[in-house]
Amino acid sequence: MQKIVDMLSEETGKAFEAAGYDKSYAKVSLSNRPDLCDYQCNGAMPLAKQAHKAPIMIAEDIAEKLKGCEMLESVEAAAPGFLNMTLSKAFLAGYINKMEDDENMGFEKTKSPKNIIIDYGGPNVAKPLHVGHLRSAIIGESIKRTGRYVGHKVTGDVHLGDWGLQMGLIITELKERKPNLVYFDDSYEGEYPAEAPFTVSELEEIYPTASGKSKEDEAYKNAALEATAELQGGRRGYQALLSHILNVSVTDLKKNYKNLNVEFDLWLGESDAQPYVPDMIEKMEKDGIAYESEGALVVDVAEESDSKEIPPCIVRKSDGASLYATTDLATLVQRMKDFNPDKVLYVVDKRQDMHFLQVFRTARKAGIVKPETELEFLGFGTMNGKDGKPFKTREGGVMRLEHLIKDINEEMLKKIMDNANSKSDEVDEKKAKETAEIVALSALKYGDLSNQASKNYVFDIDRFTSFEGNTGPYILYTIVRIKSILEKYLSAGKSASGKSVLADFSEVEKGLMLELVKFESVVKGAYEDSAPHKICAYIYDVSNAFNRFYHEINVMGEEDEDKQASYIKMLDLTKRILEKCIDLLGFEAPDKM
Repeated sequence: MQKIVDMLSEETGKAFEAAGYDKSYAKVSLSNRPDLCDYQCNGAMPLAKQAHKAPIMIAEDIAEKLKGCEMLESVEAAAPGFLNMTLSKAFLAGYINKMEDDENMGFEKTKSPKNIIIDYGGPNVAKPLHVGHLRSAIIGESIKRTGRYVGHKVTGDVHLGDWGLQMGLIITELKERKPNLVYFDDSYEGEYPAEAPFTVSELEEIYPTASGKSKEDEAYKNAALEATAELQGGRRGYQALLSHILNVSVTDLKKNYKNLNVEFDLWLGESDAQPYVPDMIEKMEKDGIAYESEGALVVDVAEESDSKEIPPCIVRKSDGASLYATTDLATLVQRMKDFNPDKVLYVVDKRQDMHFLQVFRTARKAGIVKPETELEFLGFGTMNGKDGKPFKTREGGVMRLEHLIKDINEEMLKKIMDNANSKSDEVDEKKAKETAEIVALSALKYGDLSNQASKNYVFDIDRFTSFEGNTGPYILYTIVRIKSILEKYLSAGKSASGKSVLADFSEVEKGLMLELVKFESVVKGAYEDSAPHKICAYIYDVSNAFNRFYHEINVMGEEDEDKQASYIKMLDLTKRILEKCIDLLGFEAPDKM
């Protein structure tokens, strides 16, 4: 369906032309004074100089030409040159009915679908997920879902950290603990065991132990560096150990991401890009793009227009080792070869801004990506505690993500049980626990996503789990309230099938309708700006509009069946829009709360 704002812009453009003015000034927008009108056009003011006429006179000319427009109940010129438009009830009701009848609520998929890769998640293998991994996972997941709904082909890649010194450290510590493992026998030529020589718990303990030792023992650190070099050089036993590390880690990571309702299409890591490094480096040297500087191989990426110093991008260290930049560039080589994407979006901590600026410029300079390929970095801020500092445990350490989820699940279950006890309701504890987990996920995700991604925010478990205010539980409670009304209507043996939303509606009904018609604009705008917080702001507005409706109108007490059916049709559309939006944010609503 064509958006109302576009339909009005077209009609206003015709009016501009009919009055002898340039129609390029006829853009219509939502009113910033909803108490005065529904939509407005401000084109008369910038047009005044060209037309040699007062803005209010231009606006009056346009208003006269728009009289009789079936979409509008009224159109008025207001000083100094605003054009205020109020929709006709018949048009608005008709538009809502078309949305209600449409499977996609009037949403039109893009006519120019793109092939997009989103790089998000970015966990390191052999380490548990912690709160620092939360934002990348849920922001990336929401953008992926929204992109697909808009109509693009979107592939999500977790991009594992599975290369470099951390692997050498694990191998070195494992060798100290279990030196007789066949992986350390250079003369061994047989098949390696299918089962890993460690559990995920052991693996998660091995890495920090090895890291700590390397900081105090120079010989240990050198052994880890040597193991890293041998792994990257293709040593067979170490490659087999890497496979075990990946299998054990990825199995555990998938379980934890599932608890967040986050899914990836690709489980590729830095190690998958390594085969592309030699040829990529060789081509950079051959083309004269990369050159040696103090033993390292670098690429100049500074540009004359830069307002600050941009250091060269190091693509190979003086000892021959790869860096994150090397891996990210090789990953782009791999992605262009395997997927030929129109766009690659990276959802990573905003402190990596310089890194990606260097990588993107190097990729373009080296011809790794096509000139038209979009490379975008969405840098997100930190999740902080109430003290304004990065979120920590009570002991001051980095909190594991599974512990954070457990805490918020327990807090939500407590609130649900306390609420039930205050009403003397009988509660099935198993169902209450299931509901608590669903609502807790909404609290966690909405609490994060309702903030602009680039900004830091304070994680406040008490506020996020509240059923009042701008929170996930409030949104879910609204959806459950609508479900309850619809269920009561059906249980009464009634059906709104074949009925329509009536044009005889009140101001509170109109308020809800005007929110519903924004659905497509909001979702597309949120995708284009990589801004899930815009969807959050929208569903909060829709929820508020519905709750005003709910408190003023007794749907089940309405005696006029056509009017009651009209309410039901509008509430059904409200529910569907809210459910689609929370799905785009990555959570769902229970049937009851």
